[in-house]
Amino acid sequence: MTETWTLILGLAAATFAVRLSGCLLGRRLPDHGPWARGLQALPGCLILSLVTYLLMQGGPPEWAAGAAALTVALLTRSLPLTMAAGIAAICLIRAYF
Repeated sequence: MTETWTLILGLAAATFAVRLSGCLLGRRLPDHGPWARGLQALPGCLILSLVTYLLMQGGPPEWAAGAAALTVALLTRSLPLTMAAGIAAICLIRAYF
């Protein structure tokens, strides 16, 4: 039982350290300039790279869902609607085809 509590406390300390370092380092990030622009673009780039990887590994159902999501993105310019459309499309395609 001691090993379990040691593991739990160690993981809790590690989680706290990661969160604290994020808060402390976040204050030192630049507000303007090329580094700030790069950091602002980072979340979108990460999502795009993950989606591209999944599309390259997938087949026709994934490509059809990607096309549906792209259509919604171009029409609405809304990330939540685009994600919902892509998820709904792949669910429907996999359920019925």
